[in-house]
Amino acid sequence: MLRVSQLMRVPVHVPKRGRNGDPRELAPADLSKVGEVHQVVFAPSGDCVVGFLVRRPDVGGMVKREDAFVALDACVANDAGLVVARDTGMDAPARERLGLDWDACLIWAGMDAKTSDGKELGWVSDVEFHPKSGKVSSFYVGDGGIATSLVGSLVIPADMLCGYRDGFMIVDPAVARLQLNGGLAAKAGEGYAKAKIGGRNVVARVGEMTERATGEGARNLGKMLGKAKKQGKKRVGQSKGMFGAFLDEYKKASK
Repeated sequence: MLRVSQLMRVPVHVPKRGRNGDPRELAPADLSKVGEVHQVVFAPSGDCVVGFLVRRPDVGGMVKREDAFVALDACVANDAGLVVARDTGMDAPARERLGLDWDACLIWAGMDAKTSDGKELGWVSDVEFHPKSGKVSSFYVGDGGIATSLVGSLVIPADMLCGYRDGFMIVDPAVARLQLNGGLAAKAGEGYAKAKIGGRNVVARVGEMTERATGEGARNLGKMLGKAKKQGKKRVGQSKGMFGAFLDEYKKASK
């Protein structure tokens, strides 16, 4: 499975005119870069990835160009990134071939989410999907800040998605009873208990605020934990090897 976050800024190429053969094996010299992925596009139903929006380089470094649409089923993984491997893999020809109602397609990343009975949950921080079929397995909803780093996100199964309405992802009310998947606090485990005396006061405050805020929802959690910044900063290491992991998964699914 892949996550939307793994696709961000992945380069997208097309074979140069006259270059033939397996696009997965083409050398960088045989490819022309279209741009980099900066959004993932979902079908109007919301439960399936249909392709990517690719940001093209500015003309002369100044004139903005429209994003290219690249269909998921037209892409193969190459050591240089993604390669569009069919003639109808981009823009209008791709949309027509897929029969997409373009105006009804969705971009979930960054969208606010709430239950059908009105409980706001935070915003969509990531989506996990199958790289070949595009079918979504789960949505990740949190506040995207300190709260998510410490206690994690709500992991919402795709079958609990109700759809889109008025700028919100709408999900089943039962989602409000799901547990957060755990963040730094869960990964640290005994590390918190073994904190040095000098840091115990900070840990205690964070733990107290986390426990209190968890019951009030992920949206309020970030505001409460923001106070912990004044007590000392804890930097969360960024994931390494995202692109490599993406290529590995994409290649497995493409076989």
